[in-house]
Amino acid sequence: MRAVLCKEHGPPESLVTEDVASPAVGENEVRIGIHACGVNFPDTLIIQGKYQIQPDLPFSPGSEVAGEVLEVGAGVTSVKVGDPVMSLTGWGGFAEEVVIGADRVLPMPSTMDYVTGSGFPMVYGTSYHALKQRANLAAGETLLVLGASGGVGLAAVELGKAMGARVIAAASSDAKLEVAREHGADELVNYSEGSLKDKVKELTGGKGADVIYDPVGGEACEQALRCINWNGRLLIIGFASGTIPKIPANLPLLKGSSVVGVFWGDFVRRQPQDNATNFQELFAMHAEGKLKPHVWKTFPLDQAADALNGLLSREATGKIVLTTGRS
Repeated sequence: MRAVLCKEHGPPESLVTEDVASPAVGENEVRIGIHACGVNFPDTLIIQGKYQIQPDLPFSPGSEVAGEVLEVGAGVTSVKVGDPVMSLTGWGGFAEEVVIGADRVLPMPSTMDYVTGSGFPMVYGTSYHALKQRANLAAGETLLVLGASGGVGLAAVELGKAMGARVIAAASSDAKLEVAREHGADELVNYSEGSLKDKVKELTGGKGADVIYDPVGGEACEQALRCINWNGRLLIIGFASGTIPKIPANLPLLKGSSVVGVFWGDFVRRQPQDNATNFQELFAMHAEGKLKPHVWKTFPLDQAADALNGLLSREATGKIVLTTGRS
């Protein structure tokens, strides 16, 4: 099978595509013939040795895939050969096949194709866990989403609307904000023009946002915290800006607000039943047309570097997906 390999830590250009042996299937494992693989910001970190999880070299990046079951190991009853499925792999997804534990494989809803399915779990799983379990977002509250045109940000915009919130989308350009508007944002803030804090205060009658979803970090994080409402919740999703902010501790004190960490990967491991319930609800929302995943571009497997650079350049809106050409 073909696979994109990280043989030494470095930029996307250091990746190579080679023929490698297909891994064997063990007990309670599933072999998936990959049709598509979602590309995510952690993929850009893991190949540089900057992610909190580091597989042994060489490895293939790629943490979420969609495809068909080619083989099942002893003890697997949840799926069968030929089933369309999606899976959270951690790594190994930039390849034509992957072997993964059956407990990490989900039957793919009939409402999704493989490209949609490959880009769904990470962004919607993260954003729904953040808004539901970590923020307890309630109908009628105001949700401010930073990086609102990116993968997780756009998912948060859609989910916020589906949960009954008023959504303020913030991004770095009018073109990106237009994408957020098309996916349900009520108000738009271009934070490359003027003060984010002042604009959000103006839109909320001086109160500020009840929940702030921040996958960006950097200076935008502190600016957002300065426009949070009393008893507000700031969700720390990630640091796409490349800078981990140092938050002045007096800011949450003055607003009686909370700074809440969101680590969806460990939530999946520690609370698998809650995660399974989340996905049943997400699939239902997708079937009802409330969630409309936005794929910016697809790339063939041997253009993985171009796909990753689309994220690093912050050019992409929504999801980027690699395809293997499997029919």
